[in-house]
Amino acid sequence: MTSSIDDTDLAYDVIVVGGGPGGLIAALTACHLGSSVLLIEQNYDLGGRGVISGGGAYLGGGTSMQHAEGVEDSPEKVFQDWIQAETPLGRYSDREIVWAYANNAAATFEFMTEVGNVKWRPLGQPDRLDTIKRRAFSYEWPDPAGQVVPGQCGSGITRPLEQAARELGVHFLLKHRMTAIQRNSNVHPTGRVSGLTAAEVDDYFVPTGRELSVAARQGIVLATGGHSGDVNFRRMFDPRLTEEYQYTGQNWAPKTADGEYAAMAIGASIWGLAGQTNESDGQLSKGLMATRSNYHGLLWSTNSPHFFRERATGLKPSDYQNLILVRENGVRFYDETVGVRDYDYFAAAMSWSGDPDKLNGGGPIWAIFDTDAVEREGWNVTPPYVDPDGYFFSADTIEELARRIRMDYQWRQMPPEALRSTVERYNRSVDEGIDTDHNRPTPRFKIQRPPFYAAWHTPVVHDSYAGLRINGAAQVIATDERPIPGLYATGDCAGGFTQHGLGRALTFGHVSGRYVVSIPRLTARNSTTAKEGE
Repeated sequence: MTSSIDDTDLAYDVIVVGGGPGGLIAALTACHLGSSVLLIEQNYDLGGRGVISGGGAYLGGGTSMQHAEGVEDSPEKVFQDWIQAETPLGRYSDREIVWAYANNAAATFEFMTEVGNVKWRPLGQPDRLDTIKRRAFSYEWPDPAGQVVPGQCGSGITRPLEQAARELGVHFLLKHRMTAIQRNSNVHPTGRVSGLTAAEVDDYFVPTGRELSVAARQGIVLATGGHSGDVNFRRMFDPRLTEEYQYTGQNWAPKTADGEYAAMAIGASIWGLAGQTNESDGQLSKGLMATRSNYHGLLWSTNSPHFFRERATGLKPSDYQNLILVRENGVRFYDETVGVRDYDYFAAAMSWSGDPDKLNGGGPIWAIFDTDAVEREGWNVTPPYVDPDGYFFSADTIEELARRIRMDYQWRQMPPEALRSTVERYNRSVDEGIDTDHNRPTPRFKIQRPPFYAAWHTPVVHDSYAGLRINGAAQVIATDERPIPGLYATGDCAGGFTQHGLGRALTFGHVSGRYVVSIPRLTARNSTTAKEGE
């Protein structure tokens, strides 16, 4: 896919930054309402993390599909579900944002169905976040050329939205990354957003040197995907998340905090910090092994045209009795058999190893196993199933295995004697039938048959819940609690609502697309929802 604009066409009514689900529906909405729209995306393809998702969106409150299936729902019920104080997800959310979501989710669903041509599967059973049937799932996009990760039904949301936007006349500028937001005035309360600058990048998101400016007559919608990939930014919320932690879909949709940085530079406030740090929704996942993109729900196919940046499919353990987990110091730290979202495990993974030279962080973490384990699991331990460029190592002895572990995130060499001692101690626990170190259920298999293997198994960071402060109209709010005229945000770059997945991105994308083309006249609930200043 290529850009559909040229350097002579650099003024639009609306600019949307980010081609994920929130950005796509914002662009489609604004264009549907008659505005000229440019969508800027740093990748060479569209869909963001949404296209590699499972395709489930919390969109209820009385949708046509709910009515057809006999489900009684209302915005009030949606609101009550998402502010439940007994769950951290509800306890730390901004109720103004949740109220706006509850009152716009059904309209978002109908717009996606009627204008975006999204096809939905029948509603499933209620889950832990819904008291009734509310979470809608799309079908997988039928064209294999439009799939990024085959089997991920998020393609059935993003591809129809993209297609509808193209047919309606939205312009797309791909392989460009926003560098700054422009304002008509530097006077903080009154300066209106007037445009932005963007730099061209290559297929690996590296700037090429070419930069351009684009004017926005009505406003800008930020849908840049959050901050999980910017180490300094994410450490503002959790200092433990140092550079060794990867993040979901990082080689497909980098979460670089571009929207947050650019908006903060013109006075925007950050919001919902507690939602980011309370570990309420699996902020770290145990993930796959031996690959750089190791989220447990992303099984990349070697047949995907987008595989070149992933390099490996990864290994997925079926039984954690087949391996042990060690830190970079070669020492075990927890019972390896706990589930992928056990919060005690994540706390242990990020706990201090005892080395004063590495006080924050908690990794890297490596899975250590032998040839018997490979045979029991049925793994193929050659490329492209594993990535030997820093994420998978093998050797004929445990000591040599420790010496071979080299990569950017391994801040020191693993001590060979420490790893050998750990393996020997673990093998004794198998003989004795009890793990006195970490209470692992009866250890079953020794690590004794070469070759021996070390696979990258550091937990992966998931969503961004803290981000730019917005109000119920998706307007970005400045530190003086006034809306920044003409600036809107949706998805992971917007804070205040700790909902995982597509629902909040799509809903506030639709909301922002409506409001950016027509300055809203709002009934003030508080200072943040007052009429937008000129």
